[in-house]
Amino acid sequence: DAVAPPGKPFRPLVTDVVQFSGQPVALVVADDFGVARYAASLVRVAYETETPSTDLEAHKGEAYDPPEKRSGIPPAPDARGDAESAFAKAAFTVEQTYASPIEHHNPMEPHAALAIWNADGSLKIYEKSQGVHNTQDYLSKIFELPKEKIEVLNPYMGGGFGSGLRPIYQVYLAAMAALTLERAVRVVLTRTQMYTFGYRPETLQTIRLGADKEGSLQAVTHDATAVTSTFEDYQEAVVNWSGMLYDCENVALTYKLAKLDMATPQDMRAPGATLGLFAMETAMDELAYASGVDPIALRLINYNDIDGNEDKPFTSKELKACYSQAAEKFGWDKRTAAPRSMRDGKELVGWGMATGAWEAFVQPTGARAVLSADGTLTVGNSTSDIGTGTYTILAQIASDTMGVPIRDVTVVLADSALPEAPPAGGSWTAASSGSAVAAVCAAIKPTLLGLARSIDKSPLANLSLEQVTFSDRKIAMKNDPSRFVTFAEAMTAGGRDTIEEVAKFEPDPKVAKKYAAYTHAAVFAEVKIDEELGVMRLTRIVTAVAAGKILNPKTARSQILGGITMGIGMALEEESMVDHNLGRIMNRNLGEYHIPVNADIHDLQVIFVDEHEGHLNPLGVKGLGEIGIVGTAAAIGNAVFHATGKRVRDLPITIDKLLD
Repeated sequence: DAVAPPGKPFRPLVTDVVQFSGQPVALVVADDFGVARYAASLVRVAYETETPSTDLEAHKGEAYDPPEKRSGIPPAPDARGDAESAFAKAAFTVEQTYASPIEHHNPMEPHAALAIWNADGSLKIYEKSQGVHNTQDYLSKIFELPKEKIEVLNPYMGGGFGSGLRPIYQVYLAAMAALTLERAVRVVLTRTQMYTFGYRPETLQTIRLGADKEGSLQAVTHDATAVTSTFEDYQEAVVNWSGMLYDCENVALTYKLAKLDMATPQDMRAPGATLGLFAMETAMDELAYASGVDPIALRLINYNDIDGNEDKPFTSKELKACYSQAAEKFGWDKRTAAPRSMRDGKELVGWGMATGAWEAFVQPTGARAVLSADGTLTVGNSTSDIGTGTYTILAQIASDTMGVPIRDVTVVLADSALPEAPPAGGSWTAASSGSAVAAVCAAIKPTLLGLARSIDKSPLANLSLEQVTFSDRKIAMKNDPSRFVTFAEAMTAGGRDTIEEVAKFEPDPKVAKKYAAYTHAAVFAEVKIDEELGVMRLTRIVTAVAAGKILNPKTARSQILGGITMGIGMALEEESMVDHNLGRIMNRNLGEYHIPVNADIHDLQVIFVDEHEGHLNPLGVKGLGEIGIVGTAAAIGNAVFHATGKRVRDLPITIDKLLD
């Protein structure tokens, strides 16, 4: 599939070898759901048992540099300078290991697929997917069906967070059963089964920072080991951020994998960055205390105007403004630096901050638009709305570009019969699909103007596109808006009921060669901790985000709030616990796998910093889905240290670790 790592993807029921706990080994189908469940309970499976290997700590010595790199994921960059020598000479040093556990996506709606068999042998698939073309390609290859024989739809995704980027085994099973039985089959995973496929991989990361007396970084080394399965080399960009974000001439970064008897990990909101910047931003806070430099000041001392890994300037970067605006809103100047120096009654108060960054991707993307004589407009492509408000922003873009009131714009998405878009992930949908919709609406304009000019005694005769505007279903002369032709008049004169266009947005390859593109954020957190009991409350977070043009402040804010909330879960609650004797996730339910609930979320404030993005895409936008989570866990951990003087380097931060 389109986002698969190197290796051999898992396919259920193909062999009798069990590769991980929870692997499906049989499918029971019935006319009634209750009957199916009962029949499944009668299945008995005999196993030859082996001792599973699921402990990363025990197998980190076997970690290796993956020989084949995952497409679209940059490997750890080559070392620059002499980090070992510079570290040895540094006035201040930090050397620590940071650990993050397995996390599972846990969308509210479990994965499900409905496969409808048609008499001509074709399939119509409804599936919880972030990429309908990805599923179509996958099923076409497996079942040797032409793509035109498989239509995949997912108009309403629900939650995904990366769990739907790859086809999950339920769609394979549903399609297989539908083709075999020649009837419709639906397969729905249970909550427990949601723990039997992708997850955020466990990591062990060692960081060494060396700085001079002023706090200027002299050396950065970052070594990460992450979990993968025995059959695929899943990879993320974990350590790269430490070489990109700050100005340092001596950098050495390594990233290795350890094969364990588990399912393959899967992209989970801001994959790699969430993990790597938790470690790096925690280490930077430790360096701030070691050197006596304020955490914001330390980051400003080492501020980088270029991507240190690629030696490229940024398309835009307003991170300094993020620091200043978030710090002012938070009240950072009232902070006293010493740990345990701030109190609120019986509670210790801690303030911490961290930097967030995520790559601003753009992808080749198609779109279709149909303008009707009554002035209504339909636009769309195969991307999915994964809760980010894609329906809304594409309607806005179409309305603004075409000059049709937004109430008359219909957006259709997530159908493999529509022009192709990449899977909805990576925070590229707004920039990519938005640019494609703008392009296809612009493609309608010449035809529409041509029809308007063909009217006898047209007020727009001989005018070019540059001389007219499209607004409120009218084409009007820029210099004299009283001279206009309505869309309906133009199409009636030309005998057209509709005008349809298909267009494709292609990112400018020259931009990628010349520039690096990222969104940036500054995250500030406040915690209050009962000194005797260790009970913690996360009372405030202020996040300032620089992400180019904000298309819709409401949906944009919602995305950042969602990311922050997942970051809170990462910092304080989420942990998939593995029984290494059985190789099984023990807390495979929402009663024991803890995620933030309403009572955990207090004052979350989001600031959008003005940022002009003039290179990346015609709209000047950057994605927002990921940036809200990046840096959040580090900011919370740094606040916990400021409150208590205890540095917790293995997530999540729980009471037992504070009382230890």
